Amino acid sequence: MLQSNKPLKATQSIKRVRSFIVDGGYEAGDRLPAERELTERLSLTRTELRKALDALEREGALWRRVGKGTFVSDGAHGDEPADTIIELGRKLTPFRMMRARLVIEPAIAREAAVNASGEHIRLMQAAMARARAATTWAEYEEQDDLLHHHIARASDNLLLVSLFEQLNLVRRAVSWGTVVRASTRPAPSHTSFAEHDAIATAISERNPEAAYEAMRTHLRSVSDRLFADV
Repeated sequence: MLQSNKPLKATQSIKRVRSFIVDGGYEAGDRLPAERELTERLSLTRTELRKALDALEREGALWRRVGKGTFVSDGAHGDEPADTIIELGRKLTPFRMMRARLVIEPAIAREAAVNASGEHIRLMQAAMARARAATTWAEYEEQDDLLHHHIARASDNLLLVSLFEQLNLVRRAVSWGTVVRASTRPAPSHTSFAEHDAIATAISERNPEAAYEAMRTHLRSVSDRLFADV
């Protein structure tokens, strides 16, 4: 374990966290250990760790879900900040964001149907199973995010994965306002479950066009629900 009695400079704390990600073999979509464990393993104070995590999130190396943890994004091994992407997200309307997803993610799903490995498909199925078992909307949304990450990684194209990660970073920066839920968890009849099944089935059956259309149908459905009253 690293030892230090003096406060670390921010750059040193960031370097320790980045090295931990690289040395630990963490990949896009993987969740990092809890903050308490990280402070012990990296010999950082809670303040030093949080400042480092904040900086890495601004760079696009990490993304965080309140109450669920910190996850690695595809930019974890890069050094270029993503402030311009975050700023773009702040200027983008939710409607434009969904239009961008409709352009990009169906094409990624089509590539996933061509290149997905058995492990990629297993990870998709696991994320869908956890989404169905979610007891809160926050748990469901975490698994929904992971499913879309796994689909992007199944494309086996680093440029497409990077593009998806940047799209996701912008999506998280967009101001969606307050989403009112009528229940504490998704109902068994929640339409996204069947839509996700259709996407994963098309990918596992190596049907690129069906995967493209299934993803497009899903995103249109999400968009319709979001903007039904607009």
